[in-house]
Amino acid sequence: MKAVVYEGPRKVSVKDVPDARIERPTDVLVQITSANICGSDLHMYEGRTDFEPGRWFGHENLGRVVEVGDGVDKVQVGDYVVLPFNIACGHCKNCERQLTNYCLTAQPEPKMAGAAYGFADMGPYGGGQADLLRVPWGDFNCLRLGEDAEERQADYVMLADIFPTGYHATEMAGVKPGDQTVIYGAGPVGLMAALSATIKGASKVMVVDRQSDRLRLAESIGAIAIDDSKVDPVEAVLDETLGLGADNGCECVGYQAHEPTGEEQANLTMNRLVGSVRFTGKIGCVGVFVPEDPGASDELAKQGRLAFDYGMFWFKGQHIGSGQAPVKRYNRQLRDLVAAGKAEPSFIVSHELPLDQAPEAYEHFDNRDDGWTKVVLHPAMAGA
Repeated sequence: MKAVVYEGPRKVSVKDVPDARIERPTDVLVQITSANICGSDLHMYEGRTDFEPGRWFGHENLGRVVEVGDGVDKVQVGDYVVLPFNIACGHCKNCERQLTNYCLTAQPEPKMAGAAYGFADMGPYGGGQADLLRVPWGDFNCLRLGEDAEERQADYVMLADIFPTGYHATEMAGVKPGDQTVIYGAGPVGLMAALSATIKGASKVMVVDRQSDRLRLAESIGAIAIDDSKVDPVEAVLDETLGLGADNGCECVGYQAHEPTGEEQANLTMNRLVGSVRFTGKIGCVGVFVPEDPGASDELAKQGRLAFDYGMFWFKGQHIGSGQAPVKRYNRQLRDLVAAGKAEPSFIVSHELPLDQAPEAYEHFDNRDDGWTKVVLHPAMAGA
């Protein structure tokens, strides 16, 4: 089968790899019809992680079931399904507590938890930027879609990761009807957090970024765009909230946060959130941070540490929730919002391309080129 294979820093190719296949009775084999390029893929693409050359990417996946193992009871051949990026067994202590993002069974390293398709340090599983994908514990991990699945793939594929992840940020931040919410980062996850805050009834949603195309998308769903290359974003948020600060905030940038000049500063958005959120407010952090980052620009960040404004955080009595999203906790209800026309997460999609154009797509997306806000790859689409 064809797959998007990592060759080394900023180099991917589309080549033949061994076909995915049923390996255990509980497996499901899916023919991938839509697979997103995620901002988290860029950490690996840029060589900032230990993702091994020769492996293939893809953790935001949707497709049609073409084979099921003998132990599969619910999922049937022909079903359209979307797959949580978290691979989870459904029966370990964490899964039983809805913490499928920290499954203890799917992760082979006993000192770690959590697994994912085509992702560094999250197990040996193949990715879905490919023709086929093996889905372990298929009955548990497959979310079946309705009759509109094929024509609305651009909406439903967002349920694999970024829509639930943005929603998770607002859950950890405690967004409630009437709240004023600030979101740092207008990439796909930040835009999904803005959409989620809007769905939850936030009265004012402020989105901080500096990419004009992303800020326009934030404004298209009623958010207030704050360009941190032109204004101090903390002061802008305070101005919007009578000097009190937002009720809650979401961190959707991660460890490669940087100044408008391009200088990386891993603690930038976290400290700005402390300044932007009011006393006793909550912060939901879903941007990726890592235990160590040898490619970082300062010594603390290389060790996975931040110079955090803890004194002010403590003084203001704030709370932080963090970590990857437990996609299965949210994906069914979000699917139903999409099916009912209450949410259309595909508003962020800028390009739908055949798999063989993945190398160019990665380059444009990594460069943050104007207009490249979200790419969906279609393995079955004929090359241009």
